[in-house]
Amino acid sequence: MQVGSRTLIMNPASGTGDHAEYVAQKARGKGFAVWETHAAGDGVELGRRAAREGVSEVAVAGGDGTINEVLRGLVAGDHLENVTLSVIPCGTANLLANNIGVRDIDHGLALTDRGPVREIDIGMADGQPFVVSVIAGLPANASTAASGALKERFGTLAFVITGIQEAMEFEGLNLSVEAEGDAGEVFWEGDAFTVLVGNARKFIHGGGQANMEDGLFDVAVVEQMPPAGLVTEAVTDRLLGENSESVTHFRASEVRIRETSDQPITFSLDGELAEHEDLTLVAHRRALDIRVGDAYDPDP
Repeated sequence: MQVGSRTLIMNPASGTGDHAEYVAQKARGKGFAVWETHAAGDGVELGRRAAREGVSEVAVAGGDGTINEVLRGLVAGDHLENVTLSVIPCGTANLLANNIGVRDIDHGLALTDRGPVREIDIGMADGQPFVVSVIAGLPANASTAASGALKERFGTLAFVITGIQEAMEFEGLNLSVEAEGDAGEVFWEGDAFTVLVGNARKFIHGGGQANMEDGLFDVAVVEQMPPAGLVTEAVTDRLLGENSESVTHFRASEVRIRETSDQPITFSLDGELAEHEDLTLVAHRRALDIRVGDAYDPDP
């Protein structure tokens, strides 16, 4: 393979799993080599391979987890700044695709030829990249608990269903959160239901979606409370945009999340799960070249 070539890395099992033949045929017609994943972690290895072979145009056909794996491989191969990424949304939620204005598979494939390129922020979590968000607490636990059968039947609603089930038993987190915010240093300590760190994600209605090009995360810390109270607070804050005493919201370029009782926390990095007792997140401004759709707005 020659330096400067185009490669599509595809997870044939993403989403409904019926896209593989169609995407591969279309991609090869556009001059892409097609590499497929077959198991967890394959995306990382294929990202490393793309780095070794000097691939300059990488398209990823899959969900947010597959994209995260490929980015991890590109970072490990010290190739991130030498590549342009295209997203072909084939997953369940496709959060990154939605945030960069990529509507569907055909739209993503079309953008590989003519899509404008923007430089967007990426986050690094103790050396591991993420583009959409890092979540600690109940939402991460719910994504772990959601079964494959439930996801297939209900799609993104599977996480809501398991989230309600998990909420009844979730004991919360004992946390300290330290941050370098846009308005100075931030410190929070106490019992939390969840911590939400968005690079390209809307968590709090009043705060809006994180700007993907400003070098700042959008952070929300939700205090622990009875499940019924949490549902009321969440609906009020997210749908009506009212301030909630149970939600601390700020923007920051660096965030450290520490479990003060020395128990590991389950974190979701763009859907990829890992356990840490202490995790530092750093925003790298405009570190990734990515093809976007016309609807993309870096500061919505």
